[in-house]
Amino acid sequence: MRKTRAIKVKDIQIGGGAPVVVQSMTKTDTADVGATVAQIEEMMRAGCEIVRLAVPDNDAAIALKEIRKRVPDVPIVADIHFHYKLALMALEAGIDKLRLNPGNIGSQERIREVVRATQAQKVPIRIGVNGGSLEKDLLKKYGTATPEAMVESALRHIQILEDLDFTDIIISLKASDVHRTVAAYRLLAQKVDYPFHLGVTEAGTAFTGTVKSAIGLGILLHEGIGDTIRVSLAAEPHEEVRVAWEILKSLELRTRGVTVVACPTCGRLDVDNFVEIVTEIERRLAHVEEPLHLSIMGCAVNGPGEAHDSQLGVTFGRGVGMIFKDGVPMRKVAGEDIVEAFVLETEKLLAEIEAKKIVAEPELVSIT
Repeated sequence: MRKTRAIKVKDIQIGGGAPVVVQSMTKTDTADVGATVAQIEEMMRAGCEIVRLAVPDNDAAIALKEIRKRVPDVPIVADIHFHYKLALMALEAGIDKLRLNPGNIGSQERIREVVRATQAQKVPIRIGVNGGSLEKDLLKKYGTATPEAMVESALRHIQILEDLDFTDIIISLKASDVHRTVAAYRLLAQKVDYPFHLGVTEAGTAFTGTVKSAIGLGILLHEGIGDTIRVSLAAEPHEEVRVAWEILKSLELRTRGVTVVACPTCGRLDVDNFVEIVTEIERRLAHVEEPLHLSIMGCAVNGPGEAHDSQLGVTFGRGVGMIFKDGVPMRKVAGEDIVEAFVLETEKLLAEIEAKKIVAEPELVSIT
């Protein structure tokens, strides 16, 4: 595990040995307060822990104050490019983190003014290097946006902040392909101890982007590199959050919600609408935050074994589902009734877990 310094974003710690944090970015017009707040709330329900908002103009910056008021407990990041006054307005609105490259906002005095304001409010800055928007002199020097060029850009921006005694820094080095992204993070990891925000930028649609993000982020996280992640998809932000959590859960770095083990189906399948059953059960249990391991298997070959390793499972035989709890058979259910029955048993399991937590909590003793 790469050792990094700890940076606080509101009440959430990034780096310093803290769990990897999930974040995403709204896709509404930030100036539309109602739509933006609604999307933030949907993202938080999916498990988003930090929300980033684009602040491209005055209207967006002005809206931040009302957004902050409506979602007071959500850590908010303002995404700023080029306009230092927008950064100052965002800070005045009470945001918790700036995404800003200091070398891109003008003169040294403007940079100093923004840094002073961030220091006064104890707000960190994420330096966001993107392979598609490197400085012209670096592109000329390296010929293209190589990992080395991306790292040099990051070090350049870091130096600007360090020269002003500002070290509450998080760094990202994003490219739209896995190889450059991984190589850039690996290279910078040898040079600084600032926390890293991981992402494969402009990764693509929900399908291709999920694959690229899972590979790129998965490689780095498996190597102990990365302190917070954002999955970038041409999809709704709550879908980005879901994918991020699945990446972390698959690497056993975080636990949240339901993990469904489902067979890929084959000629042994003993139920006609297996895919629909699995999809509907996942949809019905998407709100669950308690970590649960469930298995849904289409035949009796691997089903009992998987069910034995799950808190709750079902395996099919000739269209009839057998529900298992902790590996022990409970009852048979007709295939057409399995979704309702399985969801009901899951809800019972959740109630049992909650009851055990209450019993385990120490009673408060009144001292007079």
